[in-house]
Amino acid sequence: RAVETVIDTIVSSLKSGDEVSIAGLGIFATKARPARQGRNPRTGETIHIAASRTAKFRAAKALKDAVK
Repeated sequence: RAVETVIDTIVSSLKSGDEVSIAGLGIFATKARPARQGRNPRTGETIHIAASRTAKFRAAKALKDAVK
């Protein structure tokens, strides 16, 4: 239940546009992706890709050092 509560809190904070920082783990944030033109690899047809927001994670130095 504790893990589910933490995940729910992170998701709701990201939905509202806030950053979530967990000491020793990292920072969860959102990033805006602008609209752009793409290409369908199967047909080569140009398609429009809509603007969107995506979740982003930056690992803390402590986590990076522990994984080395």
